[in-house]
Amino acid sequence: MTPLIVAPYKRLRKRLYAGAPVLASGHGRRGTRWVGGLVKSVATMADVAKRAGVSVSTVSHVVNGTRPVNADTRDRVLKVIEDTGYLPNRVARSLVTSDTHLIGIVMSALTNRFFVAVVAAIDRAGRRRGYSSVLADSRDQVASEAEAVNMLLSRRVDGVVLAPAGGDRRAVLDKLLEEQVPTVLLDRFMDDRFDQVGVENVESTASLVEHLAALGHTRIAFVSGLRSLPTTEERVHGYELGLERAGLSRDRELVVSGKSAADPAQRALGELLQRRNAPTAVVSGNNYMTIGVLRALRERSLRVPEDVAVAAFDDLEFADVFQPRLTVIAQPVSQIASKTVELLIRRMADKDGTSEPRRVRLPGVFVHRESCGCLAKETSARRGAVPVASAGALRPHGARPAG
Repeated sequence: MTPLIVAPYKRLRKRLYAGAPVLASGHGRRGTRWVGGLVKSVATMADVAKRAGVSVSTVSHVVNGTRPVNADTRDRVLKVIEDTGYLPNRVARSLVTSDTHLIGIVMSALTNRFFVAVVAAIDRAGRRRGYSSVLADSRDQVASEAEAVNMLLSRRVDGVVLAPAGGDRRAVLDKLLEEQVPTVLLDRFMDDRFDQVGVENVESTASLVEHLAALGHTRIAFVSGLRSLPTTEERVHGYELGLERAGLSRDRELVVSGKSAADPAQRALGELLQRRNAPTAVVSGNNYMTIGVLRALRERSLRVPEDVAVAAFDDLEFADVFQPRLTVIAQPVSQIASKTVELLIRRMADKDGTSEPRRVRLPGVFVHRESCGCLAKETSARRGAVPVASAGALRPHGARPAG
């Protein structure tokens, strides 16, 4: 008899997780089958435990995030889960616990490739723990952020990952606390009442400035982001710290606001380059503004790095394709996503709300390429990548005095 299949397997699984009725029968991939409206996994938790060489309770802790598990053991269990196609019975469990196994994600600007990468990584990390994602874009506006949070709460998400918008967002954060919604703040450290995860900004930015100063530059400009954002404040502080360590005086005229976007950055740097004592090097405060920086230089037929050296915070997807390739601070996207999901699951398991909020700062990675004015350095980790702590040890190759 030919099996009746009314929806692809992935769609069936999504509908099952959402609690919707499913009518299908047949065989799926990775050893699963569906009969009479229920997707059933041939593999059981006991099967996963046996293949991974661990106890059933260990598999349960990995799947539900109810207790820390050794990283190697967790990875081994997750690999077996992926190989066998094991699916926990989320529907039955949700009827008892009211859990939906949905993570709500509110990003401040999905036009920024960094946030796109983070969302994808969070979704992957969540799915490995049995959670699906619901995504909303606040467009960096507090009003849109409030609407997005209300929408997610109406869908009964189990927890929220929020990259807060600039401006006064206290009403949104207060609501999340009042509703007792497990929440992790991402990228922008704004409220110590919440768990927070992000990259270390100050030392990372300082390392870029120090490196350019080591090449002989004394007029180093900084294109900063929106002034209402903590990340902007931290990176400006890192810029100033780098100048101080290099023995260079601050010049307020060399700090211009790119408002965290390409077009404003292009205009701001363009105006700065028209001045008589223009900078010989530029540090961009994020990847989106780096596009504007490069456009402003191209408009004036200025060569990188011969006329103006460039370094930037955030790696670009095609940063190693540009000529010259861009020297940047890369954010550890996978680690940020993994730690965010880990903290969120722990917070969701903390039903009494007794655990103290945690702040996790992950180090940026200095990716040494050629836009700064020297040759990239090979490392064992990946070409041109070195920890921020040792970025200052990089030696200029063919450095020239800055005019």
